[in-house]
Amino acid sequence: MKKRNLINWLCLSGVISVVFYILHDVVGGMNYPGYNFMSQAVSDLTATDAPSFITASGYVTIYKILNCLCCALVCILIKKETKKIFRIGVYLFSIMNFISAIGYALFPLSSSGFDGSFQTIMHVYVITTIVVLLSIISLIFIAIGSFKSNKRFLGLLAIASLVLMFIGAVGSANVPKEIFGLIERFSTYSAVIFTGILGMYGFNIEK
Repeated sequence: MKKRNLINWLCLSGVISVVFYILHDVVGGMNYPGYNFMSQAVSDLTATDAPSFITASGYVTIYKILNCLCCALVCILIKKETKKIFRIGVYLFSIMNFISAIGYALFPLSSSGFDGSFQTIMHVYVITTIVVLLSIISLIFIAIGSFKSNKRFLGLLAIASLVLMFIGAVGSANVPKEIFGLIERFSTYSAVIFTGILGMYGFNIEK
Protein backbone atom coordinates (compact mmCIF):
# COMPACT_ATOMS: atom_id res chain seq x y z
CA MET A 1 0.00 0.00 0.00
CA LYS A 2 1.36 3.40 -1.00
CA LYS A 3 2.09 5.88 1.76
CA ARG A 4 0.47 9.21 0.97
CA ASN A 5 1.25 12.53 2.60
CA LEU A 6 -0.77 15.76 2.80
CA ILE A 7 0.34 16.96 -0.64
CA ASN A 8 -0.93 13.74 -2.22
CA TRP A 9 -4.31 14.15 -0.58
CA LEU A 10 -4.54 17.82 -1.54
CA CYS A 11 -4.01 16.84 -5.17
CA LEU A 12 -7.58 15.56 -5.04
CA SER A 13 -8.55 19.23 -5.18
CA GLY A 14 -8.29 18.73 -8.94
CA VAL A 15 -11.04 16.12 -8.83
CA ILE A 16 -13.21 18.33 -6.64
CA SER A 17 -12.64 21.25 -9.02
CA VAL A 18 -14.35 19.24 -11.78
CA VAL A 19 -17.44 18.94 -9.58
CA PHE A 20 -17.59 22.71 -9.06
CA TYR A 21 -17.17 23.35 -12.77
CA ILE A 22 -20.12 21.07 -13.49
CA LEU A 23 -22.12 22.82 -10.77
CA HIS A 24 -21.37 26.21 -12.34
CA ASP A 25 -22.71 24.86 -15.64
CA VAL A 26 -25.81 23.15 -14.22
CA VAL A 27 -26.80 25.55 -11.42
CA GLY A 28 -25.80 28.56 -13.51
CA GLY A 29 -28.10 27.37 -16.30
CA MET A 30 -30.94 26.99 -13.80
CA ASN A 31 -30.48 30.64 -12.83
CA TYR A 32 -30.44 31.88 -16.43
CA PRO A 33 -34.03 32.03 -17.75
CA GLY A 34 -34.20 30.62 -21.26
CA TYR A 35 -30.61 29.35 -21.26
CA ASN A 36 -30.03 26.47 -23.68
CA PHE A 37 -26.83 24.49 -23.14
CA MET A 38 -27.21 22.95 -26.60
CA SER A 39 -26.83 26.28 -28.40
CA GLN A 40 -25.16 28.62 -25.88
CA ALA A 41 -21.53 28.69 -24.77
CA VAL A 42 -20.72 27.87 -21.17
CA SER A 43 -19.03 31.28 -20.87
CA ASP A 44 -22.46 32.91 -21.33
CA LEU A 45 -23.26 31.88 -17.76
CA THR A 46 -20.52 34.11 -16.32
CA ALA A 47 -21.04 37.05 -18.70
CA THR A 48 -20.99 40.28 -16.71
CA ASP A 49 -24.64 41.08 -17.43
CA ALA A 50 -25.99 37.52 -17.38
CA PRO A 51 -28.74 36.75 -14.81
CA SER A 52 -26.64 33.79 -13.67
CA PHE A 53 -23.47 35.86 -13.20
CA ILE A 54 -23.36 35.88 -9.38
CA THR A 55 -24.30 32.23 -8.93
CA ALA A 56 -22.15 30.82 -11.74
CA SER A 57 -19.17 33.03 -10.86
CA GLY A 58 -19.24 31.80 -7.27
CA TYR A 59 -18.85 28.19 -8.37
CA VAL A 60 -16.24 29.15 -10.96
CA THR A 61 -14.17 30.97 -8.36
CA ILE A 62 -14.04 27.86 -6.17
CA TYR A 63 -13.25 25.77 -9.26
CA LYS A 64 -10.32 28.04 -10.17
CA ILE A 65 -8.85 27.98 -6.65
CA LEU A 66 -8.99 24.19 -6.46
CA ASN A 67 -7.78 23.82 -10.06
CA CYS A 68 -4.71 26.03 -9.54
CA LEU A 69 -3.95 24.40 -6.17
CA CYS A 70 -3.94 20.96 -7.79
CA CYS A 71 -1.67 22.07 -10.63
CA ALA A 72 0.81 23.71 -8.25
CA LEU A 73 1.01 20.61 -6.07
CA VAL A 74 1.45 18.23 -9.01
CA CYS A 75 4.30 20.45 -10.24
CA ILE A 76 5.96 20.03 -6.85
CA LEU A 77 5.50 16.27 -6.85
CA ILE A 78 6.93 15.66 -10.32
CA LYS A 79 10.24 17.46 -9.74
CA LYS A 80 11.99 14.06 -9.55
CA GLU A 81 10.32 12.80 -12.74
CA THR A 82 13.07 11.48 -14.99
CA LYS A 83 11.50 12.48 -18.31
CA LYS A 84 12.03 16.20 -18.83
CA ILE A 85 9.43 16.41 -21.60
CA PHE A 86 6.77 15.14 -19.17
CA ARG A 87 7.72 17.74 -16.55
CA ILE A 88 7.62 20.51 -19.13
CA GLY A 89 4.20 19.34 -20.29
CA VAL A 90 2.78 19.44 -16.76
CA TYR A 91 4.37 22.85 -16.12
CA LEU A 92 2.88 24.27 -19.33
CA PHE A 93 -0.53 22.79 -18.56
CA SER A 94 -0.38 24.38 -15.11
CA ILE A 95 0.65 27.75 -16.56
CA MET A 96 -2.29 27.49 -18.96
CA ASN A 97 -4.68 26.98 -16.05
CA PHE A 98 -3.27 29.94 -14.15
CA ILE A 99 -3.50 32.20 -17.21
CA SER A 100 -7.06 30.98 -17.82
CA ALA A 101 -8.07 31.60 -14.20
CA ILE A 102 -6.59 35.09 -14.03
CA GLY A 103 -7.07 36.21 -17.64
CA TYR A 104 -10.75 35.37 -18.01
CA ALA A 105 -11.48 36.91 -14.60
CA LEU A 106 -9.81 40.17 -15.66
CA PHE A 107 -11.39 40.24 -19.10
CA PRO A 108 -14.86 38.64 -18.97
CA LEU A 109 -17.30 38.83 -21.88
CA SER A 110 -20.67 40.51 -21.78
CA SER A 111 -23.72 38.52 -22.86
CA SER A 112 -23.64 40.37 -26.17
CA GLY A 113 -20.45 38.46 -27.01
CA PHE A 114 -17.76 40.16 -29.09
CA ASP A 115 -18.44 43.91 -29.15
CA GLY A 116 -15.04 45.19 -30.32
CA SER A 117 -14.03 46.59 -26.93
CA PHE A 118 -10.56 46.19 -25.44
CA GLN A 119 -12.02 43.78 -22.88
CA THR A 120 -13.51 41.44 -25.48
CA ILE A 121 -10.41 41.63 -27.71
CA MET A 122 -8.30 40.50 -24.76
CA HIS A 123 -10.76 37.73 -23.92
CA VAL A 124 -11.34 36.36 -27.43
CA TYR A 125 -8.02 36.93 -29.17
CA VAL A 126 -5.31 37.20 -26.53
CA ILE A 127 -6.28 35.04 -23.54
CA THR A 128 -8.08 32.38 -25.58
CA THR A 129 -5.22 32.10 -28.08
CA ILE A 130 -2.64 31.67 -25.31
CA VAL A 131 -4.80 29.14 -23.46
CA VAL A 132 -5.49 27.07 -26.59
CA LEU A 133 -1.82 27.00 -27.70
CA LEU A 134 -0.57 26.07 -24.24
CA SER A 135 -3.25 23.39 -23.91
CA ILE A 136 -2.27 21.75 -27.20
CA ILE A 137 1.49 21.91 -26.60
CA SER A 138 1.26 20.75 -22.98
CA LEU A 139 -0.97 17.77 -23.76
CA ILE A 140 1.33 16.68 -26.58
CA PHE A 141 4.35 16.89 -24.24
CA ILE A 142 2.51 15.04 -21.46
CA ALA A 143 1.44 12.29 -23.87
CA ILE A 144 4.97 11.82 -25.25
CA GLY A 145 6.52 11.92 -21.77
CA SER A 146 3.95 9.47 -20.44
CA PHE A 147 4.67 6.89 -23.12
CA LYS A 148 8.41 7.30 -22.63
CA SER A 149 8.13 6.72 -18.88
CA ASN A 150 5.72 3.77 -19.05
CA LYS A 151 2.66 5.77 -18.01
CA ARG A 152 0.72 4.54 -21.00
CA PHE A 153 -2.76 5.08 -19.53
CA LEU A 154 -2.02 8.70 -18.65
CA GLY A 155 -0.63 9.21 -22.15
CA LEU A 156 -3.79 7.81 -23.71
CA LEU A 157 -5.93 10.12 -21.56
CA ALA A 158 -3.82 13.10 -22.65
CA ILE A 159 -4.36 12.15 -26.30
CA ALA A 160 -8.09 11.71 -25.70
CA SER A 161 -8.27 15.17 -24.11
CA LEU A 162 -6.37 16.64 -27.05
CA VAL A 163 -8.72 15.00 -29.57
CA LEU A 164 -11.79 16.26 -27.72
CA MET A 165 -10.26 19.72 -27.59
CA PHE A 166 -9.81 19.72 -31.37
CA ILE A 167 -13.34 18.42 -31.91
CA GLY A 168 -14.70 21.23 -29.77
CA ALA A 169 -12.58 23.95 -31.38
CA VAL A 170 -13.11 22.88 -34.99
CA GLY A 171 -16.66 21.67 -34.53
CA SER A 172 -17.99 24.77 -32.78
CA ALA A 173 -16.85 26.87 -35.74
CA ASN A 174 -18.62 24.66 -38.29
CA VAL A 175 -21.73 23.17 -36.70
CA PRO A 176 -25.21 24.74 -36.77
CA LYS A 177 -25.77 27.24 -33.96
CA GLU A 178 -28.45 24.93 -32.53
CA ILE A 179 -25.72 22.59 -31.22
CA PHE A 180 -22.88 25.10 -30.84
CA GLY A 181 -22.97 24.99 -27.03
CA LEU A 182 -22.83 21.20 -26.90
CA ILE A 183 -19.81 20.94 -29.23
CA GLU A 184 -18.04 23.88 -27.59
CA ARG A 185 -18.17 22.04 -24.28
CA PHE A 186 -15.93 19.33 -25.74
CA SER A 187 -13.07 21.86 -25.55
CA THR A 188 -13.86 23.39 -22.18
CA TYR A 189 -14.53 20.13 -20.39
CA SER A 190 -11.49 18.33 -21.85
CA ALA A 191 -9.07 20.66 -20.04
CA VAL A 192 -11.20 20.72 -16.87
CA ILE A 193 -11.41 16.93 -16.64
CA PHE A 194 -7.74 16.42 -17.48
CA THR A 195 -6.86 18.58 -14.47
CA GLY A 196 -8.85 16.11 -12.38
CA ILE A 197 -6.88 13.29 -14.01
CA LEU A 198 -3.61 15.01 -13.09
CA GLY A 199 -4.95 15.33 -9.56
CA MET A 200 -5.47 11.58 -9.39
CA TYR A 201 -1.98 11.08 -10.80
CA GLY A 202 -0.55 13.37 -8.12
CA PHE A 203 -2.53 11.51 -5.45
CA ASN A 204 -0.70 8.32 -6.41
CA ILE A 205 2.82 9.74 -6.66
CA GLU A 206 5.23 8.45 -4.02
CA LYS A 207 7.29 11.41 -2.87
